[in-house]
Amino acid sequence: MYDLLVVGAGPYGLSIASHAAAAGLRLRVFGRPMASWRDHMPRGMFLKSEPWASNLSDPDGRWQLDRYCAERRVASRHGEPIPVETFAEYGLWFARNAAPEVDERTVIRVTPCPGGFEAVTEDGQAVHARTVALAVGVIPFVEIPPALRGLPASLVSHSSHHNDLSRFRGRDVTVVGGGQAALETAALLAEQDTRVRVLVRADRLSWNDVPPPWERPWWQSARAPHSGLGCGWRNWFYSERPGLFHRLPESTRARVAATALGPAGAWWVRDRVEQAVEVLPGHEVAAARSVRDGAGVRLEVVQRTGGERPALLAPLETEHVIAATGFTTSCDRLTLLAPELCTALTRTAVGSPRVTSAFESSHPGLFLAGLITAPGFGPAMRFVQGAAYTAETLVRGVRRRLRAGDVRAAVPAPGRRGHSGAPAGARG
Repeated sequence: MYDLLVVGAGPYGLSIASHAAAAGLRLRVFGRPMASWRDHMPRGMFLKSEPWASNLSDPDGRWQLDRYCAERRVASRHGEPIPVETFAEYGLWFARNAAPEVDERTVIRVTPCPGGFEAVTEDGQAVHARTVALAVGVIPFVEIPPALRGLPASLVSHSSHHNDLSRFRGRDVTVVGGGQAALETAALLAEQDTRVRVLVRADRLSWNDVPPPWERPWWQSARAPHSGLGCGWRNWFYSERPGLFHRLPESTRARVAATALGPAGAWWVRDRVEQAVEVLPGHEVAAARSVRDGAGVRLEVVQRTGGERPALLAPLETEHVIAATGFTTSCDRLTLLAPELCTALTRTAVGSPRVTSAFESSHPGLFLAGLITAPGFGPAMRFVQGAAYTAETLVRGVRRRLRAGDVRAAVPAPGRRGHSGAPAGARG
């Protein structure tokens, strides 16, 4: 029986594992390290966050992105975006040096059992732990608009379904969405000679400003401090004080999590979009159907302008639609949880699991991390920036839960060499 089972090996899962190992917990970590970054983002993309705000977390702060970049003589400077490939390789380097060995098998089911939980891997092995930390990233929560659901994957996909856009070279593609994923995907498509347009529900695009210099007059810093989520005191609060954010009324937290840092493109992709991509603001897909024997999609599009009633536009035909329409973090999408466990979780008004100040769900011993906790801890949980606070706080919560004795070992699990929770830095 392990003390902790970490499900997921992205920035949050690896950071939790590093802190848990340093705390002396006996743990197992499952998941393909940095899978979302390696498998669900095409080459040529960049991190939207600043390099100094993109660190995975270990207790001593030894294994940070700037150290990785320095060892490989790669630039890591304020105001210069980091390629996704570099960040993914950094995550693998962190996993080798700062976390216990990761078992790359997929956990397909987590079920409550006497003394804790039973997790079953894809090949049928059962592993038992007193507590579980789910750090499953964003992929389980992919959101495709209702009008596009039901069409085959050959015609409609989500922006996170692609790590290679070359299949669309020379074709006609329509991207739906107005945020960074939509705009950067469209820019990459245009740069490989894809005929591409972007349908944006808002009446105009929003763009993030170029960040001010790191060193600047004190009065400028006092008026708009740097933070991991951008300049300004509001962003600083979201970035640096997620624990205080959690104390806000639930309705306020949900509203801020849904609206703060809304859809916007990074400053460094603006010219690439405006020079090469057709952008159609105020356009929304009302219906879609396959045409030309399944070789294309006909989109029924409405235009929304101000407070006027939407106007139906001429149908738009395209060969493929990429929905860059974000993620919905509802309990129902945690399909690896046994039904009796999932349905028993207390939920917020927006359908996400309610979590305590220690990231513990309403089921004792089940902890959550990452995007799914944004309604509780704020916008920082949508970025790597939130990993440090989460790892430190969650592991303290796990230790308190174990000391409380509310979960007791019942089904001993055979140990496997290399998975006993070696201290951080023991490998590499």
